[in-house]
Amino acid sequence: MASLGQVIFWSIISIIIILAGAIAFIIGFGISGRHSITVTTLTSAGNIGEDGILSCTFEPDIKLADIVIQWLKEGVMGLVHEFKEGKDVLSNQDKMFRGRTAVFSDQVIVGNASLRLKNVQLTDAGTYKCYIITSKGKGNANLEYKTGAFSIPEVNVDYNASSESLRCEAPRWFPQPTVVWASQVDQGANFSDVSNTSFELNSENVTMKVVSVLYNVTINNTYSCMIENDIAKATGDIKVTDSEIKRRSHLQLLNSKASLCVSAYSAIDWVLLPLCFYLMLK
Repeated sequence: MASLGQVIFWSIISIIIILAGAIAFIIGFGISGRHSITVTTLTSAGNIGEDGILSCTFEPDIKLADIVIQWLKEGVMGLVHEFKEGKDVLSNQDKMFRGRTAVFSDQVIVGNASLRLKNVQLTDAGTYKCYIITSKGKGNANLEYKTGAFSIPEVNVDYNASSESLRCEAPRWFPQPTVVWASQVDQGANFSDVSNTSFELNSENVTMKVVSVLYNVTINNTYSCMIENDIAKATGDIKVTDSEIKRRSHLQLLNSKASLCVSAYSAIDWVLLPLCFYLMLK
């Protein structure tokens, strides 16, 4: 039978263990709450052969030396890009991204972690993760990046045709787009029988030049040449009158959407949670 002293001893030990557990839970809960920051990305598309932007923002932190930005890509062993202690650190960068990445270092302090990707390649498409560490905590968000080719169409009067015709040309598209003509006067009309569209492969054997001719057009009417694939939609408008020709064009990137993730970490294990434009050209 245990003595009174043993009973008191083990009672004290039990109380200490319970109190320690309660304190650890309270501290862990409090730190977990503080170590959560919001990171937001924007799904976007890159134009093959040009520079692209992978958009990522986070809660600003004036302590630049404490900010770490890591860009990772699903299926790639090395880092896409790393920025810490106020400068780029590229020793662990994967070779496929060498010399092609940069962050906007002067904007990091205001919460801009966006990545500039030079000379976009078709193989750059995929799922990226923007991972952020600041003095306030950590966070991450995924970004879906599509790659292809898209360009503004130019619509002109085709003076070489035997009848009044319009010629719509766009230098670079991929994947192969659809081309549809429309008329302001004849809304809803199908012009497929009076138009001819061709696709010519460019020298790099990936992108293609789009040429579409619309026949039997009339003056004082606005015609639109609309080119679209699963990445972008571009429209070129033209109006021909007796005295002038008016043109305008615009390009819209499709399926752009924001992804937001608030990541929380416990005070003990710091376990990372699962990964969670309209561009007008005239």
